[in-house]
Amino acid sequence: MQSRHLARKAVSAVETPAPAAGSASASPGPDPRVILASIGALPYDWDMATDRLVWSGDLASAFGPLANADLSTGLAYGARLGAGSVTSRYDAIVNSPVKDNGAGVPFQAIYALAPPRECGGGPVLWVEDCGRWFAGADGRPVRAHGLVRVITERYETERQLARRAQVDALTGAMSRAALAEHAHRLLGWPEKTRKPFAIMLAALENLFELNRARGYDAGDEIIIGLTARLRANLRVDDLVARYAGNKFALLLENCDAEQTEATGHRLLDVIGETPFETSAGPIAVTARIGAVVAPREGRTAAVLFQHAEEALDVARRGAGARFVAYRSSLARDGGRLHALRIADDVVCALNDRRVELAFQPVVSARTGETAFYEGLLRVRLADGSVIVPGDILPVAEKSGLVRLLDQRVQELALARLREDATLRVSVNASLDTIHDPEWPDWLASAAMAYPGVADRLTIEITETAMIEDFETTRQAIACCRRLGVKLAIDDFGAGHTSFRNLRHLDFDFVKIDGEFMRNIAKSADDRFFVRTLVDLAKHLELEVVAEWIEDEETAQLLREWGVDYFQGTHFGAARETPGRAVALDVTA
Repeated sequence: MQSRHLARKAVSAVETPAPAAGSASASPGPDPRVILASIGALPYDWDMATDRLVWSGDLASAFGPLANADLSTGLAYGARLGAGSVTSRYDAIVNSPVKDNGAGVPFQAIYALAPPRECGGGPVLWVEDCGRWFAGADGRPVRAHGLVRVITERYETERQLARRAQVDALTGAMSRAALAEHAHRLLGWPEKTRKPFAIMLAALENLFELNRARGYDAGDEIIIGLTARLRANLRVDDLVARYAGNKFALLLENCDAEQTEATGHRLLDVIGETPFETSAGPIAVTARIGAVVAPREGRTAAVLFQHAEEALDVARRGAGARFVAYRSSLARDGGRLHALRIADDVVCALNDRRVELAFQPVVSARTGETAFYEGLLRVRLADGSVIVPGDILPVAEKSGLVRLLDQRVQELALARLREDATLRVSVNASLDTIHDPEWPDWLASAAMAYPGVADRLTIEITETAMIEDFETTRQAIACCRRLGVKLAIDDFGAGHTSFRNLRHLDFDFVKIDGEFMRNIAKSADDRFFVRTLVDLAKHLELEVVAEWIEDEETAQLLREWGVDYFQGTHFGAARETPGRAVALDVTA
């Protein structure tokens, strides 16, 4: 009977009135009941043998209209259990798997309480109930005490957060995670009753270009319209989820390979046959679909999504089939699929505006102060990780995406220049961009959208771009000049541009290829070559930037040769936000 004694002792501590002020036994500390009331917590003792429920504290302050109901017994309190409750205090205690060893057993439950209509009704209250129960001689619970605290606001907030994790905010479709959970449940069915099901990935084509041409609002309206169109053309039990950016995932229950292919082709027709109505007018779109049938081609949700991605990669390859179902032979060319996946990541990053700039300072060789920054491309993936140009540019160039990346980088640079009137930024333009006949007009339009900043922008053109097509490069440079944009030759020395060509192009800077800086202190050949490049640039009255400067020994050598600017980790790494110019000690 030790447990009953402990329970009564705990309850008596709650129920005993506080000593009168000024009495000899008055506690110097605050009344615990006042503290509990201030945080909306109500202590209680429940004698389960008699079902008597004793409360301590202000029920009305915590429970509102519910306090007018009969809450004097466990049965009456349980009658107030609201809809949506998945457990109760009674369940938490009676169904506890733990045995009482004499010290009691802790319990916790979260549930809803509904005020009765005869007491004025009112909103449902969500409460957190925690305490300890004690067993009698037969081991069954006979008494419990604890605290009830109203957590309606916290519960609603957590429910909203959980809903956001399960539902896409723009379309109202399921989230990728929610659909993956459903696939996991289907895969967990017993093999005798398990039926095949299909997962499809449908990707809109050219969404980024549509966003640029018609506006992001129109792009969002297309995505919303596509969600509705897919739902209207699937069965009631089929699921539609927003997968990522321009992609949707579909889960079709009880669907074999033949049915999957028929459905895929039908959906492609449904998507493309009628333009979508948007605020920018009717817009026709097309899509590609990759599909996989489970469990034949995958026994986990992760593998199924991977295989659907691989099938979609193949479907998006040029003029191939617009619908592709996964088969094991698709996985043979791992390098090709890896490249396709990188291209897909780039497309999604462009659509979701996850292309960013990192800024590396270019400092004066004479003073050490920051003269300008180079804006370096960074692509943030959906999981938050960041990939740098070396990992994506080769694929972007082969897949024709590099021009879109260049335009986004240049647009970001212009926007940052408008925000900071003291900033000067240089960015790269690839061979594809320089040779694109539409790029000069695009740059002129972008400069008009950000007036007064073009003269603080520098476009870096690789030396190899000039060799590929000198006349097109000359025209692109002339366009930049008309806009007030400065020009720099990037990777100078790598392409062996002829002196005649260099003399006829109107550049402001040359940036010597960093490869020649790695061993300049040790290699006489590199020193001779770099000094020759510096002398050539000076003869043409061009300022010189030396890249990849990682130590003061190299910097001092180049300083003596007349190099104007340094860029490299010795003078600052690339970071998300340009820092203020800081003078460095360059006399050492």
